[in-house]
Formats: sequence, C-alpha cells, structure tokens
Amino acid sequence: MDKPIWSPSQSRIEQSGIHRFCKYVESKYEVSFDSYKQFHQWSVENNEQFWPALWDFCQVIGDQGDRIVSHKKQMEKSEWFPDATLNFAENLLRRKGADPAIISRTGSLPRSELSWDELSDQVSIVAQYLRDAGIKKGDRVAAIMTNCPEAVVAMLATASLGAIWTSVSPDFGEEGIVERFSQSEPAILFSINEYRYGGKRFEISKKIESVVKQIESIKQMVLVCHYQEEMDRTPIGKHCDFWDEVLARYAPSDIAFEPVGFNHPLYILYSSGTTGKPKCIAHRTGGVLLQHLKELHLHSDINSGDRVFFFTTCGWMMWNWLVSALALGATLMLYDESPFYPEKDVLLEYADKEKANLFGVSASYLRQLEKLGISPKQKFNLDALKFICSTGSVLAPEGFDYVYAEIKEDVCLASISGGTDIISCFALGNPALPVYRGESQCIGLAMDVQVWDWQGNRLLNDRGELVCCSSFPSQPWGFWGDKAGERYHNAYFSRFENVWHHGDYVSQSEHGGITFHGRSDTTLNPSGVRIGTAEIYRYVESIPAVLESAAVGQNIDNNEHIVLFVKLAEGVNLDEKLTCEIKAGLRSQCSPRHVPARVVQVTDIPKTKSGKVVELAIKQIIHGRSVENIEALANPESLDQYVIWSDLNPGDNSNSDKA
Repeated sequence: MDKPIWSPSQSRIEQSGIHRFCKYVESKYEVSFDSYKQFHQWSVENNEQFWPALWDFCQVIGDQGDRIVSHKKQMEKSEWFPDATLNFAENLLRRKGADPAIISRTGSLPRSELSWDELSDQVSIVAQYLRDAGIKKGDRVAAIMTNCPEAVVAMLATASLGAIWTSVSPDFGEEGIVERFSQSEPAILFSINEYRYGGKRFEISKKIESVVKQIESIKQMVLVCHYQEEMDRTPIGKHCDFWDEVLARYAPSDIAFEPVGFNHPLYILYSSGTTGKPKCIAHRTGGVLLQHLKELHLHSDINSGDRVFFFTTCGWMMWNWLVSALALGATLMLYDESPFYPEKDVLLEYADKEKANLFGVSASYLRQLEKLGISPKQKFNLDALKFICSTGSVLAPEGFDYVYAEIKEDVCLASISGGTDIISCFALGNPALPVYRGESQCIGLAMDVQVWDWQGNRLLNDRGELVCCSSFPSQPWGFWGDKAGERYHNAYFSRFENVWHHGDYVSQSEHGGITFHGRSDTTLNPSGVRIGTAEIYRYVESIPAVLESAAVGQNIDNNEHIVLFVKLAEGVNLDEKLTCEIKAGLRSQCSPRHVPARVVQVTDIPKTKSGKVVELAIKQIIHGRSVENIEALANPESLDQYVIWSDLNPGDNSNSDKA
C-alpha cells in the first residue's frame, strides 16, 4: 500500500467537525466506530438515522416533520423529509453583527466588505422589491452576474420568498443565455452591464437588451453598475431599475422568510449542453442545505468565523456550494477577474492577505501554476490555510506533489468530485484522514457509492463506473419542463435499474480513496480495452513543452484509434523528436495501449467555463457530427481548427500534424 503524502495530527482530528459529529452519533445511537470506513458504512446502512442526526447537529432552522423518507426503495422517486418545512435564506442569515459576511475583490474595484448586519439589511430590501414586483413562491428569478456581493444578496432575497434562483456568468453568449432562460422562464432578471477580465473591459448592455427581448417571461430587470461612468447608467428597456436605487427605495426591516417544503425547488442549474440542449436541473431546498452542511462542516472542516474562498463563476455549481458556507457563520471571499491578473499568483496573495481557511480552485489552475514555476510558499505565509480543494477536472498525482512542495506542507488537499447533477459531491476530503497521491480521500457520508462494470457487478481494486445505489437528499427535484420525467430517467437511471449512474470512470483503493480516470463517455477503447483520459494527461502534461492536451478516439476501419491533441508552450512546434518523446513516454509510463495513433498540435483546447476539457465536443467534430450549444464553452473559437483538421484527415495514417 502506498504511503500517505500528508496525515493529520491527533489534535487536528479531535478538533474537526467530522470527529465531533461522529462522537455525537455514537452517543445518540449507542454505536461505536473504529474507523471512517465503519462510520461511512453505518451512515449508508442507517441513512434514516444519519440525516436527522445531521439536521440536529447543524441546528437547521425548520420543522423536520414526521416522515424521514418516502419511496426509499424507488431511488428515482424518493423524497427525503417529505413533511418538513424550512427556508434556505433563513438558515444562511442566522449570524448577526459587524464581522464580515462577505469580502470581495471585483475587477479593478477596491476591496469591499459586507457585514452580517449589512447583508441582512440588503436582503431585506431586495426581498421587498421582489415582493412588490409580484414575485412569490415558485417563481423564477434569473441573474447574469459576476461573482460579486450583489449576486449573493439577490439569491438570498429570492430564496427568502420561496422563489427559485437561476444564474449564468456574463461571459456566456447571447444564444447560450437564451437557450437556458427560455426554458426556466424567469419573471425578473438581475444583470450587470459590464465586467472586467484580464484587465480588459467587456460591455454587455446590448447583449442583455437582446436577451430580455427574446424571453417573454422577463417583465422587469435590475441593472448592477459596478463602474459608475455616465454612459453605463443607460436603462435597458422601459422596466429597468438600478441596484443602488433599489437599495435607496426601501428601509431595512425584519425579513419575512417564507417556509417551503424540504423538496421545493431552490435552484435551477444547467448542464454544459455541448452535445445537446442544456438540461435545466432543479435542486431541492432542503437537499442542498443538508448536503452542503455535511460537505462544508464535516468534510471540509468549515466553522463559524472561518474564511472560505473558491474561484468560481455564478454559472458553476461551486458558486452555490461556496455561498452555503454562510449557514455555518463563515465569511465568503469572492473574487471576480482572471485568476492570473493582475499577477500570476493573485489568488494566493488574496488567500494570504485575508487569512483564508479554505482555498478552492480547479485542477487546471494548479497545473498552470506548476507550469509557470510559481512557488507560493516562498512568498506567502498561508498560516491560516487548513484546506485546499481542487475540482473541475482530475488532479494528477504530480499536482499533489506540487501543492505540498510549493504551496504548503501542512494542509489537507481535497480532490473533490460530484457535479451540477447533484449540486454536491460523491468524493470528498476529510480532515481526519490521510491524503494519498492522486486520490480523493473518501466517499461522502451516507452516499452509497460503488464501482461497477457494465454488467452491474461490483468491482474492487479495478476500474469501472461510478454508481450510487441508494437515494440521497440532493438528488435533483427533476429537470424543469420535463413533466413525464423521461429526460431525467435517461440521464441517470437508464443504464442500471434503480441505481444512479453518474458517468465517471473510476477506481477505489484499499484504503477507500477514489481515483478518477475520466468521463465514461470519453473513455478510450482501442482494440476493446478501456483507457481513462486522465492517465494520458498525467504523463503528457508532465512534459515541459506541453501546456494542455486532449485525447479522443477516432473510428477508423471499425476500430478506435487514439488521437492526442496538444497545446504547446510559446515558440515550441511539434516535431518528430517531441512526438517520439510523447509516444515513448506513454508506452513506458502507461502501456502500449495508451500510445496515440496521431499526435496533433493545436493552439487551444476547448474547455467549459469551469475549466473542464471538452473531449466529447472534439470527438463529435472528428466524426462529422455537430456540436450543439457551443456558447457553453469558454473558448468556442478553438473548435474551428478541429473542424479543419478532421476535414483533411478522415482516417489518414500519418503520425503527427499541425492543425
């Protein structure tokens, strides 16, 4: 068995939220656990005791009701706490006082703070505005916003009324926004009129005006102007109010929190939609709250007074995850700009200056820091930092080495994974467990996660499909507009009967850690042998000349051949020497099956706005199929070169090319 790369001290274990909750459960139910494995097994087998215990331990505000779960054995139809009532915003606004609830750095604006009292006051005002506009329980409120305090305030005001929040980031294209909001049909839109990225100004008023005209359900909008130039204060449409004027129009008062059912929709999130119409995934109020409390307090060790940072946009589920930290009395650290502007290490500088306790970023961000040769520990203190979370894509073992060598030695590095589908995680960190290179530390409590082959047989120490075999509170309410539930069923339950099929290709180690090998729908299959893309990326991107890569399968003569696309460092061209180095390394470090039939140089790799490589879009192109909803990509223009290459290479046997 491999040795851990980090282990917690005994004092840290005993002070952690997960340890205290474990002791609480032992006392409450007169049980005893010798390991996390035992505790997890108990939580799965006794989930009707686990979730009520978590509710009580975290002091959720609401009425738990009499029933714990209905349709428990019908996973697709199950509902947790079907009689319970609560309000999401009330649970996030329980803390009062002058301490900061939100710290923000937005574009070129100066740092700002919003205290707990100021946050409640602003939520009260915006809730009054929404109520006067006719918003009531079940109505949808949309936002095209940066990761700024106003977005948090507007979401909480929406939730306080029992209305449903849905948001995208402002860098989405017009078509992508309309594709999403036309399905969720919001009544009111909150939007910024411009944003900054990489120091550049992006004015979006005309795009927003066009969106509002195309979506008939939007009757009113609120415009947030962060940069107060005169030209920026032009109303968009005749029913447009300005944020600062809304705040001045009402006086703060006690918030009338509308109680809703535990399973009442809170959020509508959207799938990336790169191979079809985006799914509008509606998430349950209580399911989001309980699952996030578990993940933040128990698995990430967040407590009242802690400071939590995650680099995210309002169009990624990690924004919703981050905001839930307010329920623990933690301070949110928001950042909206390029993660490498104005300095390459600006996020670490922010974490150091504000004494962040949790620092969350994508795996691709950590990989880029490593490529740039940045050593944050030489420049920053980071004494307060307890947790580093990585998600969005697979963090290779070398990424673990980099974090402990160049960022901080005594820190819990959690490679977490779940998704928009469950607005939470299956694989998580754990402050009371050791960290092993390349692995997520553990499966989340009460999540019945297993690894299966295609025939539905459980696998141990082997690669297969990530499935969840029993219901959990944060299963989606459903897809908005999918009245018969057909799209929802096909997305998660059509492969294995009564079992959630997540679409990740994984393995589980002897000590319970999860290794992710890529998405199932992009798993390579040369000569019938399944290969995860993460294995290829791990080696290829260790080569200094290679910045990023994408591996896909191309069907030639009824067999799948691996095509490896590489983005190289500035001034480097793909030649025979580098091609041979890549192939020879994959052969020796992985296996002959991993060696690509072609290595192709490209100028960019298509990614989602959360930084995930979109292999499926490339695969669609090289097989002559269209990529729908390219607005979901952060760099849709990157696809053009793949179209050109596929037109020129429909089965050509040459070994290396430039696209």
